[in-house]
Order: sequence, then C-alpha cells, then structure tokens
Amino acid sequence: MKTLILSAIVATSVMGASLIDEAKTAGLKPIPANPKALEKLTSNPKNPTTSAKVELGKMLYFDPRLSKSGLVSCNTCHNLAIGGTDGMSAAIGHKWTANPHGLSSPTVYNAVFYSQQFWDGRSPHLEDQAQGPIQAGPEMAAPKDFVTGVVNSMPEYVKMFQKAYGKDVKITFEKVADTIAVFERTLVTPSRYDDFLSGNKKALTSAEQKGLKTFIDKGCTTCHNDIALGGTMQAFGVVAPYKYMNVGDFKGDKNGMVRVPTLRNVTQTAPYFHNGQMATLPDAIKEMGRIQLGVDLNDEEIASIQTFLKSLDGRKPTIIYPMLPASTATTPKVDVVNN
Repeated sequence: MKTLILSAIVATSVMGASLIDEAKTAGLKPIPANPKALEKLTSNPKNPTTSAKVELGKMLYFDPRLSKSGLVSCNTCHNLAIGGTDGMSAAIGHKWTANPHGLSSPTVYNAVFYSQQFWDGRSPHLEDQAQGPIQAGPEMAAPKDFVTGVVNSMPEYVKMFQKAYGKDVKITFEKVADTIAVFERTLVTPSRYDDFLSGNKKALTSAEQKGLKTFIDKGCTTCHNDIALGGTMQAFGVVAPYKYMNVGDFKGDKNGMVRVPTLRNVTQTAPYFHNGQMATLPDAIKEMGRIQLGVDLNDEEIASIQTFLKSLDGRKPTIIYPMLPASTATTPKVDVVNN
C-alpha cells in the first residue's frame, strides 16, 4: 500500500512538472511572486505608484460625490466586495439608467494586465479608462469641472494631492482619473494557479491539473492566455454566432473584435459575456466551445474546465473602506433631476 501511495505521489509530481511546461508553452504566465517584479509590471512609469497616491486613489474610487447625483462611485459598478463587478447583465448608472448598449461591467481586479480597456478596447490603459465612466451620461454623468470642483472644495483632498504630487500640484480632472488608476493598479489577485505555474507542483489538486490540461488541449488558451488569461482583442463568434449577440447593439470594435475578459476570479463575476446573458459558468464554457472552438464540450469536459477555473480565485488585497472628507459650502450641489 505504501508503495502504491508513493508511486501516485511521484506520478502526480511528474505530471505537474510537465504540465507547468505545457502551460507556459501555451502562453500562460503567473503573476510574479516577487514584489519588485510585480510592481514593475503594474506601476505606470509616467505616474509611479506610491502609498500616498494609492490611499488617495482609493478614497476617490469610493467617493460617490464625483458623480452628478452624488450616489454613484467607481465601486458601484466595480464592487470590490463581490468580485470587482456588480452582478448585473447591464451596468446601472445615473438616474437608474441601464447601459444603452447592453454592456455589463467587467471586473476591475487584474485589469492592470489588460492590453486595452473597455469591451471595444478603445482605451490603452487604466488612466485613460478612468476618465470615461465619470463623464458618461448613463454612468456617473459628471462634467470635468464638476469633478474638479468637488475635489478642490475639500481641504483634506487638497492636502492629500499635495502630499502625493507636491505642494504645487494642480488638481485637474485628468489628475483625479490618474490617481484612481494608481489605486486600481494595485488590485491584483494571485492564486494557487500562480503558485503552480511558479513551480509549486502541489498547489493544484490532481482534478484541477486535469482541468488545466483539458483547458489547454481544447484550445482555450488561444484567447485566454498571458498573465490576465484574457485582456487582448480577439474575434468573437469565430466558428458560430453567439446565441445572444442581438441583446444590446454591441458588435465589437470596427473590426468586430472584442476584448477578452479575464478568467481570474471568474466564479465571482457572473453573469458572463459582454452582455451578461450567460447566467452560469458551465453554460458560458459550453457556449465558448461552440462559438470559438467549434467543439461540443461534453459534461465531463465542462466540469473539468470549471474545476480548473475555480483555482483562479485569487488572494485579494485587504480593502478598508475609507472615511471620506466632509463636503463644504463650496462643494458643487448634486443633481438627480436634470440631465
């Protein structure tokens, strides 16, 4: 009996080692365990990450007063307590408006690893992306001067900007967005999967390793690869049309390409796809096989892939809800009635 157990352990270890090589050959990469290596990947050289910027960015991320109604913050649609999204098939914003294109809110966790932002990839990085929702009518609906008026009206915010950027800092709308992005760049969630790819062959169970093998063999890594297991622009509906493509008017960018969502923490980000029409992970896996790979995945294969995907649930950074500065007599008044 001891011999059989030892043989099984050795076999699993050998399989794990070869699977790690296979995964890397397929384009999969772990989140670096070394803090300096990770910071090099996540920090913007033009706006380096500092603790002062991160703390200020977190406060702005949670502050609903940056919206015209005073009710919607970045965290409303990208709720850090529930996977970095809102669980809605279409994002809900200003005056209870659903996204006019029927688009769901993608998770903000690990978005720093995306090559492009938004479902149509129109923003090159988080700093640019952060400007969009604040101004968009169906989201936060706040003009630039409203946002800067809010921030500049609160002495505590002004002091924090001076601490983060120097006493001569000019608090512009772009600077506010840049600071929110610095915080978002820290929202990285390494998992047991990363431990496995980094050499810990026992980090994944044999069932999870089997699921990873199925994931690779079926061709899922064609789109879900690199550190984010997504985040690049890819053709959508390669071999068959997505069954709910007509829900909402979104058809991708000008070339019909769609930004691939990350699979990290995917168990926490239902409903799935750009218009949130796939309610469960097994349904999403089966539909992906049909429209992207041209294969009819059976129940065993779907369950195996799902088992692997559960290993992507990551270790989230500790987020303590910030106490925000008090409004003052000069803080712009919110408006929930007019456009």
